[in-house]
Amino acid sequence: MKKLQIVTEIEELTYDELTAEDRGLIDRAKSMTRTSYVPYSHFHVGAALLMANGEIVTGSNQENAAFSPTMCAERNAAFQAGALYPGVAMKKIAIAAWTMNGHEEGTPYELCFQGQPISPCGVCRQALLEYEAAYGTIEVLLYGRERILRFPTVASLLPYCFTEF
Repeated sequence: MKKLQIVTEIEELTYDELTAEDRGLIDRAKSMTRTSYVPYSHFHVGAALLMANGEIVTGSNQENAAFSPTMCAERNAAFQAGALYPGVAMKKIAIAAWTMNGHEEGTPYELCFQGQPISPCGVCRQALLEYEAAYGTIEVLLYGRERILRFPTVASLLPYCFTEF
């Protein structure tokens, strides 16, 4: 038997350490949380994708009582980007989330963002990975009030990913 270790180098940053471009992308993701339709989870997620052509495409999570038609913010943005700009590479994605769960009534919106960054679900990781495999690496910025994580690629979020399609 041979033991293997998976190591992913990521960066931990503060908002002030980000470039202006990255701050703008995170700000767009944060603003998209306000467009979420989340009557069941009350967990608002926003995503913003920077395209190779300079366009920014956004998405937010949209829930449904049947649950299977629910769409995560990341796939919402990625599928919209693929439809609007076919063949154009996605360069970066920023993701942010907030909820009133656990907060008192009247808590300011900014303080309801998750303290720690959230990560895309496995379905979103695979969907983003297919765009990455087709067009090149996609940097991932995960926003949290207390810290921001930068992953160099979507594949770095999904070790042993399915890549032969």
